[in-house]
Amino acid sequence: MLAAAGAFALAPAAGAADLARGGQIYALHCATCHGPAGQGGIPGAPKFNRGERLMQSDFTLLATVRRGRNVMPAFGGVLRDREILDVIAYVRTLQR
Repeated sequence: MLAAAGAFALAPAAGAADLARGGQIYALHCATCHGPAGQGGIPGAPKFNRGERLMQSDFTLLATVRRGRNVMPAFGGVLRDREILDVIAYVRTLQR
């Protein structure tokens, strides 16, 4: 019984972000425009290594990624919400 309790305690929370998956998705879908390290890549794409754009809530950022904004296409039909939230968590690690 204690072994099972210990295994449960080590399991990540159901809502915890998967940073590794977020990084993989970012590299595949986001890095071309936002830069591999969040430094920006094309005009109009926010830089994520600074943080001004990331001062919004996860919910607000999720809605933006779902529907797109300015030059960014909508990813609502491409990525599931959990995947988008993983990317948001990953991008937050890029801030200096």
